[in-house]
Amino acid sequence: MPVGMNEDIALLALHLVPNLGPVKIRRLLAEIGPAESVLNATSAQLRRINGISTELDIGIRSAATDGVAQREMDRLESHGGWLLTENHPFYPKPLHQLHNAPVLLEALGTLTEADRHAISIVGSRHCSFYGMETTKHFSFRLASAGLTIVSGLARGIDTAAHQAALAAKGRTIAVIGSGIGQLYPRENQALAQRITKQGAILSEFPFDSPPNPQTFPYRNRIVAGWSMDLLVVEAGEKSGALITANLATDQGRQVYAIPGPIDRESSAGTNRLIQQGAKLVTCAEDILEELQELFRHAGNGSRGDSLPALPLPPEETILLEALATGERSLEELISNSGLSPAQTIASLLSLELKQRVRPMPGQWFART
Repeated sequence: MPVGMNEDIALLALHLVPNLGPVKIRRLLAEIGPAESVLNATSAQLRRINGISTELDIGIRSAATDGVAQREMDRLESHGGWLLTENHPFYPKPLHQLHNAPVLLEALGTLTEADRHAISIVGSRHCSFYGMETTKHFSFRLASAGLTIVSGLARGIDTAAHQAALAAKGRTIAVIGSGIGQLYPRENQALAQRITKQGAILSEFPFDSPPNPQTFPYRNRIVAGWSMDLLVVEAGEKSGALITANLATDQGRQVYAIPGPIDRESSAGTNRLIQQGAKLVTCAEDILEELQELFRHAGNGSRGDSLPALPLPPEETILLEALATGERSLEELISNSGLSPAQTIASLLSLELKQRVRPMPGQWFART
């Protein structure tokens, strides 16, 4: 192995070999050993591996000495980036289930333990006002409840999902269909910078790779595979969001869909998903209630055993403090908290879903 090339750089070198791909890389690692051993392998050793052609043999042995991986890493680090490999503790467990899961992703920003509780939100780039507002409502509420919002940074629904998660002071992850140095669309540059402060930007492609029609399906499989749940807000019959939904279904994910007017082309795809078995949802609580039930019965599954303990919104903190000395009626909570009836009811429901408050007969409430 070339002097100074650590295992991450060696894996990056394999990742950058044209046409090698994650499936063949894993085959090489399984048959030969760590990435550094693969780079040091002889031509005879490499050619024994199924799918390794003469072209790939030459490419792998060239990658051991051409310095391309180190230059890529230097460029990434100069922009504050880092590598998310399969061995990283925050590489999402659901993504491991993909047969062609990425062996690594280039990243800007941070991942945290809380990101293991995530939901992907997708929809059309050319969405309606209804689609945008509905996305903001769902994303804000789900992020406020502690779920990380995963989307693709595209125009339309993706943009609204990221913006609302940030507004809720929650976490959000953008998986993009270009290199990190070629963020697309350009108008989302400022949004991307905000995301890196409350989440991460991730890409499977080399730093300076431009977007093209072939890169987005690869991006979509990661968006679909990152979490165990996918919400489709608005999508026409030919929307790329339907590809992501189909990928999620194939991967055994729970797909939720928001119904739309039957006379709008922009809702034709989501309505069809519901016909095909996606779970119809009309508010974020529909999703949160199901997730809580799954968390309670997950055992040792990849979902974990509870929603993450994140800081509560101010309204919920006020209500918890009001309940600290004993049971209170809804009327008392509204009167003493200074919150509107709508705020009080919504916050109590949120606290109930988080298992912090339990409802009692006669519209009384108590802390759990």
